[in-house]
Amino acid sequence: MVPALSIQGLIKRYGKLTALNHVSFSVDLGCVTALLGPNGAGKTTLFQILTGLFVADGGTVSIFGVDVAEDPVSALRQLGIVFQQSALDPDLTAHQNLVFHGGLHGLSRKDSTSRADDWLAMFGLADVLDKPCRQLSGGMKRRVELARALMTNPKLLLLDEPTQGLDPKSRKELVETVFGLARDRGLSVVWSTHLVGEVVGADTVVVLDHGQIVGHGTADELLSLTGAPSLEDAFLALTSQRAEGRLI
Repeated sequence: MVPALSIQGLIKRYGKLTALNHVSFSVDLGCVTALLGPNGAGKTTLFQILTGLFVADGGTVSIFGVDVAEDPVSALRQLGIVFQQSALDPDLTAHQNLVFHGGLHGLSRKDSTSRADDWLAMFGLADVLDKPCRQLSGGMKRRVELARALMTNPKLLLLDEPTQGLDPKSRKELVETVFGLARDRGLSVVWSTHLVGEVVGADTVVVLDHGQIVGHGTADELLSLTGAPSLEDAFLALTSQRAEGRLI
């Protein structure tokens, strides 16, 4: 079976700095893969390559069997993404942001409007769909961004540090929503973060540090590999990053 995402021998350099050093892993259909790494590990660089913003210096990326370098339009058509930094237009309403995004991706006005209504209602945003996004809370904005990423019915969803700046309640709600989409709709997900607690329920965990994969497997496999009592302790052991008991 063709995986949702296949990354093989990916290399990215910035001058003398190697940001990604022969990174390889795959994401199975309908599964949540956690990409864990400290700040500066290479997670964002990897996402920029996966979304076609950067070109790798070596290796390949395939989305549902389609090589991103050879046929980027077909490959990226199956992809939805929530970036670390908000990409919403703050002066447009939540509904307008979604309809505009749908139009950019070739959806008709009628189809964009219908899908925007459905996704905003699903994420509990029906009451604020006509409010400018600048007036929404951080958690609401993130749900709008998630809805926007799903407007084209992608099969693969990438989330780059999606809970940055959210309060604990909003973070928990976003985690539950995304994991529910994977479970109930068969959506394949890659969730990039340095907050281990967000992804303890992931099917697979990939630990990235200094541009290299230092751990790959289920949570139980990483616990067995490191002898650690928790996934957070395993992550710390694999990345050797400790500073007053917190990740750096």
